Amino acid sequence: MLSDLYIRLRSLFRRAKVEQELDDELRFHREQQAGKYMRAGISRDEALRQASLDFGGLEQVKEECRDARGVSFLESLAQDLRYGFRMLAKAPAFTAIIILTLTLGIGANTAIFTLVNAVMLRSIPVRDPQQLVVLQWSVRHWNGGTSSFGDCASNPRNSARFTSCSLPYPLFQEIQKQANVFTDAMAFAGPSQMDLSSDGAASTAEGELVSGSYFQTLGVSPVLGRTLVPDDEKPGAPAVAVLDYAYWQRAFGGSPGVIGRTIRLNNTAFTIVGVTEPEFTRLTPGKSVDLWVSLSQAHGLGKLWTSRSNPDNWWLVVVGRLQPDVSRAQAQAALDLLFVNATARAAKPLWDKADNPRLDLLPAQQGLRGIRNLYDKPLLLLMAAVGLVLLIGCANVAGLMLARAAAREREMAVRLAMGAARRRVIRQLLTESLLLSLLGAAAGALLAPLGVHGLAVFFAKNAWSPLQLDLHVDGRVLLFTLGAALLTGVTFGLAPAFRGSRASVTLHLKGNTSTAATHVRGRISRLGSALVVLQVALSMVVLTGAGLLLRTLANLRRIDAGFDTRNLLIFDVNPQLAGYKDEQIPGLYSDLQRRIAALPGVTRVSYASEALMDGGYSSRDMKIEGRSDKNGVEVLTLQVGPDYFPTMKIPLLAGRLCNSTDTTNTNCALVNRSFVTRYFAGRNPLGMHFGGDEPQDPQWEIVGVVSDTKFATPRSDDAPTAFMPLASGGVSFEVRTAQAPATLMLAVRDAVNSVDGNLPVLRMRTQSDSIDRLLFNERLVARLLGLFAAVGLMLACIGLYGLLSYEVERRTREIGIRTALGAQRSTIWSMVVRHGILLVTVGALAGCGAAFAVTRLLTSLLYSVRPTDPATFALTASLLLLVGILACSLPAWRATRVDPMAALRCE
Repeated sequence: MLSDLYIRLRSLFRRAKVEQELDDELRFHREQQAGKYMRAGISRDEALRQASLDFGGLEQVKEECRDARGVSFLESLAQDLRYGFRMLAKAPAFTAIIILTLTLGIGANTAIFTLVNAVMLRSIPVRDPQQLVVLQWSVRHWNGGTSSFGDCASNPRNSARFTSCSLPYPLFQEIQKQANVFTDAMAFAGPSQMDLSSDGAASTAEGELVSGSYFQTLGVSPVLGRTLVPDDEKPGAPAVAVLDYAYWQRAFGGSPGVIGRTIRLNNTAFTIVGVTEPEFTRLTPGKSVDLWVSLSQAHGLGKLWTSRSNPDNWWLVVVGRLQPDVSRAQAQAALDLLFVNATARAAKPLWDKADNPRLDLLPAQQGLRGIRNLYDKPLLLLMAAVGLVLLIGCANVAGLMLARAAAREREMAVRLAMGAARRRVIRQLLTESLLLSLLGAAAGALLAPLGVHGLAVFFAKNAWSPLQLDLHVDGRVLLFTLGAALLTGVTFGLAPAFRGSRASVTLHLKGNTSTAATHVRGRISRLGSALVVLQVALSMVVLTGAGLLLRTLANLRRIDAGFDTRNLLIFDVNPQLAGYKDEQIPGLYSDLQRRIAALPGVTRVSYASEALMDGGYSSRDMKIEGRSDKNGVEVLTLQVGPDYFPTMKIPLLAGRLCNSTDTTNTNCALVNRSFVTRYFAGRNPLGMHFGGDEPQDPQWEIVGVVSDTKFATPRSDDAPTAFMPLASGGVSFEVRTAQAPATLMLAVRDAVNSVDGNLPVLRMRTQSDSIDRLLFNERLVARLLGLFAAVGLMLACIGLYGLLSYEVERRTREIGIRTALGAQRSTIWSMVVRHGILLVTVGALAGCGAAFAVTRLLTSLLYSVRPTDPATFALTASLLLLVGILACSLPAWRATRVDPMAALRCE
């Protein structure tokens, strides 16, 4: 065994000497054999010839000896690599075109996969994330309310089962006590925007409310100071905050002196006690948190939607770390019983047994979805699209490789004639293909960060809140790129390799190169035609998908919002964060409205509890006067300020608008047309009342009817909506301008600061920007799919152009004879173009069939257009035909310029 190892190592590292020894030994044996023949009376030359025949060829014997050493594969691989590099260097233009094609395909795939990896695959950066579980419950009927920050997936109330991961604080306390199930459990809510001031400088920060066991459960350590502990959660505990590492670097310059510094959050003093380790970048995918504070500080921060004592306030996400010896199924059985006892069997049950309440424990990696709720389908769609583009590129490269294989047919025949096995030829050609794909992958890996950076900027500019996306290249991305390179190399290299190994030795060695070339080129032409059809078909699929999504985007942009979305500037203010009392807020809003209205270029100003077409909405259960059904109905509600409807240009259909007296009495309301249609069909709604079920709930009198508007998003259906006067709370100001609203941003901000310099202006944007953010998915997919479709179409055209150029070269003699016999140039031109159009037509028809099946997967992304829209299919096919004709024109023109005498003389 040791001797075998010694022989292998010596063969690898002292190859020249070993080869010389082998050559000497074989020559010695041949001379000995020749000597025997010479002693039998045979001449030396004949003896040597007979000895060589006995050995069967020295080179073949050498190969057998190398195989016996067990290092021949490595040696031959090195030979293949050296020869492959030489062959590629001899054809620089050919090599450059293929590497460029593969760079685009593999680079685009790597860029999209990097984004997929960051959003969907990357694990939570904490200790042993596989031990973390998130609690999610479901029930058949639910009439209560929950607060959610989009951490988990949830089903709406009208679905078969309502699901949520929001839990009340008292139930969280009971879960924390289950030491037989969890080693630790924690709860959190947020993040939400907070007004932050430090050393007189005012800004905003994304703050998250967490339990004292938050960092302990996750296993996150501080890089400076300490993290929150359970004592920080106790009532009356000092207000302390822990900073995120990146935020510490960004806002405080990474100063160690930040520990012990006092900052003010929403006008409440907090002491900074620690900074988290840099590896902890997020818990929920995509969520960016600047600092963490204890749940006990919620009310001091003005978070009125929180409650630590009310069991009906469902607002916390709960995550636990399983005991090492407890499975998820065992833990779920124990906690499900606790959940049912606390909700369905309590003194005041929330639901009955028929509602079938259930608590599930999901792996935190799966349950905490965050931005996956929004982006998983678009990203998977883009991954599929960019994969099709790479497949088009592979087909394109395979066509080029086939043409090159035809040029190397004689070389392959000589190799086979000299004793090379077909598998050896195949391996050589596959090695060259893999070299090209690896070079393309290397260039693509260098190009991918540019695409990733562009996507990250696009995400950041269009996100509602700061996104945390870890887009660095990790082992998974590198493995994907390497796998894509190997798969690509094999995909486009197999057909040329097998064709090359089937070279006709007899025809080439007989010198009948014309017959051999005709035979080979005919086979390659047929295979090349099939590859062009494949490219056109795949391009048809990608183009059709892009066309449907572009039409969807156009439909959403043209939608009637019910109000004028042009020249509208929006910004948010929340005086409660700056310490204003409820009774001070109306006066502040009046001052702001008056000061902003006086600015040049401003035509009207108003405000509301939320901005329309801005992603948010609020609803209440209302009872409506005159309805036989005594149950409440869900109504969208919006609290508005003076002059709101004229500012938004929402038409008044009946009745009147509220005036200052109505605002003081707070009993005036307007409803939209959908409200009247659904609840007052055939009756006059004016003077009717609606309101809550509790005695203290106000009863609103309908004094007017306005037209329908889109409330939350462009896709929102027209729903019953009530507009009531705004009394207090944070608002969104709407500023109608006579010029581009973006040009007035600085002036409006200065006007707000002139009223109160400590009042933070939040999220200043135009209405158009808000709509663009709402259409983020559609814009992202439409743009990238359109780009990929253009690249795929370009590659398909290059493939068609290359095939027809090859066809013209292959049929040069035929074209020369046709011309000599009197064929017109128009006839020659149409002959070539007709062949190209036939290929495009066959590919388009095949692509239509595939697109008809594939585009049904886009249904959830489409709006006002069917997945099988005939107009889109027809336009896409027409575009393919048009571009195909253009790709055919140059080879056809070259065919018309063939000189008959030169063509016949060449043959």
